[in-house]
Amino acid sequence: MTIFVPAYFCCDRRPNLSDEFINDFAQRLKLEFIPDGKGDRVKTFAPEDVFAYMYAVFHSPTYRDRYSEFLKTDFPRLPLTSQPKLFKKLCDLGDRLIELHLMEKHGEEITSYPVEGDNVVDKVRYGLPQAPFKKGEKKAELGKVWINKTQYFDGVSPEVWDFYIGGYQVCDKWLKDRKGRTLSYEDLIHYQNTVSAISETIKLMESINQTIEQFGGFPII
Repeated sequence: MTIFVPAYFCCDRRPNLSDEFINDFAQRLKLEFIPDGKGDRVKTFAPEDVFAYMYAVFHSPTYRDRYSEFLKTDFPRLPLTSQPKLFKKLCDLGDRLIELHLMEKHGEEITSYPVEGDNVVDKVRYGLPQAPFKKGEKKAELGKVWINKTQYFDGVSPEVWDFYIGGYQVCDKWLKDRKGRTLSYEDLIHYQNTVSAISETIKLMESINQTIEQFGGFPII
């Protein structure tokens, strides 16, 4: 396992990767390292590939659980694979996560904002449908994120609502940081895109786990 320095590029686009790290990873993968951009991930790899691979591995729920005690006290350590096919698959998954988190691309639209009003964020709360359900009917799994007494975002699952990044509950904090403000049209779209990104992130995290398991699981070799 090799320590990866989190900082990525400096101003002249030289990768912040040590020669030792590059040589180690290149020898493991049997791929040629090129110093900028992306490689083809078949014969070559590059700094952006390393970043995508890292981003995928660090989003693995199994990685976070397995190394949770170490993560509390030190920088995350990046396990380096010797399997080029695993490397490529994780790079592809990492690329998609990066696009979502930078809002360069958006996931499937899954929420609505159906009620007109003043769009002022007052009291933020989350609720699942409550009434009334027929006997034997499965309760709906999607809830509403209310921003005031009458307006809400509909179609938000509990796992999306409860999703944390670091110590922050994203869907809750974003709105509470805007308490007392009137949400613009762009704000409404941004929040819906955020919900969509989180929903797809959860699915991608599971795909990352499954991919790693297909190639032998942790510790990655």
